[in-house]
Amino acid sequence: MPLTPTDEIVRRARAAGTGVGAFNVLQLEHAQAIVAGAEAADRPVVLQISENTVRYHGALEPVALASLAVARAAKSPVAVHLDHAENPDLVREAVGLGLGSVMFDASKLPYAENVAATRDVVEYCHEHGVWVEAELGEVGGKGGAHTPGVRTDPAEARAFVEATGVDALAVAVGSSHQMLTRDAVLDFDLIARLRAAVDTPLVLHGSSGVSDDDLTTAVTAGMTKVNVSTHLNKAFTRAVRTHLAEHPEAVDPRHYLTPARTAVAREVAHLLTVLSPA
Repeated sequence: MPLTPTDEIVRRARAAGTGVGAFNVLQLEHAQAIVAGAEAADRPVVLQISENTVRYHGALEPVALASLAVARAAKSPVAVHLDHAENPDLVREAVGLGLGSVMFDASKLPYAENVAATRDVVEYCHEHGVWVEAELGEVGGKGGAHTPGVRTDPAEARAFVEATGVDALAVAVGSSHQMLTRDAVLDFDLIARLRAAVDTPLVLHGSSGVSDDDLTTAVTAGMTKVNVSTHLNKAFTRAVRTHLAEHPEAVDPRHYLTPARTAVAREVAHLLTVLSPA
């Protein structure tokens, strides 16, 4: 199936009142597992490559081209997205490599500087037909827009979208990055007010810490794109540990990465059906 634009996947989900799963790729096995899960669930999916992952690999191009190849070979609609990029040069590189969307994160800057930097990125990306997500508020775990206790103001969100022209907005509503437990407390009333305030899709970061029931409620309240990373990493690592405990003589990484890939695919398929029930 040809590579699918993120805009198309998110726009269709928003119109249908369902959610889209966006899952972070750390290496090739993650990309393969995420697509396998999407095919098993018969749902579209977004592969995300974060700036942290780019630093891990030392460059964007290898992991981006691998993800694009996996996406193009998929039987389900798959988009490839740059996640949490703070460097505009990385955004431009992603555009040049063929990624269909980027998330530019200037949320650590003062509001006026965030607006100016985001607007510049949006103008560049729109000139090249690339969809842009940005962030406003504080979403914890990494500083910036996801710091515990901080929330996105609906009026400020409306002004930010109008001033920058972004295509989607990541908002702070109670989730936090890198949570190992699924007990985050979301503000569903705030999600509904944000949905009413802005005419762009809302994005929930830090969704690994949110229970299945609350993910469903968040989508019903107005969230569309739902980002998950740590939850999949837990499944991946648990499967590796189990295999190595049962096979202490194992030395071939393929023997323990295969069950890890299967575990991630299973979690992706489950979460996609939670976000978009049949």
